Formats: sequence, structure tokens, C-alpha cells
Amino acid sequence: MSFAERVKQDFSTFTWVLIAVAIVLNIVVGQLVSLLKLPLFLDSIGTVLVGVLAGPWAGGLTGLLTNLIWGMLTSPVAAAFAPVAMVIGIAAGFTAHYGLFRNWWLAILAGVIITVFNAIVAVPIRLYMFGGITGSGADFVTAYMLALGKDLFGSVVVTVFTSNIIDKVATAILVCGIVQLMPAKTQARFSGSTVAN
Repeated sequence: MSFAERVKQDFSTFTWVLIAVAIVLNIVVGQLVSLLKLPLFLDSIGTVLVGVLAGPWAGGLTGLLTNLIWGMLTSPVAAAFAPVAMVIGIAAGFTAHYGLFRNWWLAILAGVIITVFNAIVAVPIRLYMFGGITGSGADFVTAYMLALGKDLFGSVVVTVFTSNIIDKVATAILVCGIVQLMPAKTQARFSGSTVAN
């Protein structure tokens, strides 16, 4: 099957509906967390869910569209992190493809892998577009590291990794639980789902 045929198969009607619901979920939860200034994001639950059920390309598109829409509606900072959200969805899809959402302890590993890819993309954006400070609750970690005399790059790396490791592992475990509660018949409607297999 060619790449184009595979992508077309991945984007079924069920997938498009799931993407729409996931975008709303991401924005609502992310906005709530942002308003509360929590040191987590929790704005990628929908993206990871789509990646797990419908595959990496659908997950990537969900993340990208979430942040672009969120950026236009309320938070321009979110739009800047659209590439990060896209990478999260792609990484979730590939980790699911390799069976890392079959149980909670493998989901922890998936969360760590997603965090690594997230950090590779997020650190340069946070550094060069925002000078290391984005206005999120995680900025406390950057300020603390700078107060300890650490350089900006190291402070941002620590901030991105520490805030995202907890966030992405929690997200992966939540998504694993959601998917495992779904009937196998529902999971089978999505081409990327390998959780029930």
C-alpha cells in the first residue's frame, strides 16, 4: 500500500469526528490548566488519544490544528508551539504502533519517549521565540534555575523536560486507561489502533 493510500485509509469519517472532539478537549483542558497556572499542561490528551487510535499522521494533524485554532481564539503562545503538538501526536501514534499503550507500565515508557521528542522541538521555540519565559506555570522552574546561577539554555531544558515528563506520562496513562475501557469493536473502527490486538 502506498503512503498516499495509507494516509487516506487513516482518515476515515470516525477519525475526522475524533479529531474534532480531541481538538475541543485539548483546548478546554489546556485553557483551564493555563488559567490555574498549574505547572503541567494536560493539553495533549486528545492529541495522544487520536495518535493511539488513528495513527501518527492523524495524531500529528490533531496537535497541529489544536494549537493553531487555540492560538487564533485565545492564546497566541499556543500557535507558536503547534510544531510541538504535532510531534506529540506523531510520537504517540508510533509508540502505540509498537505496542506501548497495551498496559499502564508501557504507557509510562511511551510518555517518556513522547517527552524526549517534545523537548527536542519545544526547547528551541521556548528559547528563541520567548527568551525562555512563556507565561505558563512551568516558568517557575526556569526562574528557580536562573536564580541558582544556571544558564538560560540549561534552565529551559530542565523546565521543558521536568514539566513535560510528568505531564506526558500522566497523559499517556490516562489515554491508556481510556482506550482500554473502549470496547474492542470501537477501537477497531480506527486504522491506527493496535492496542486491542
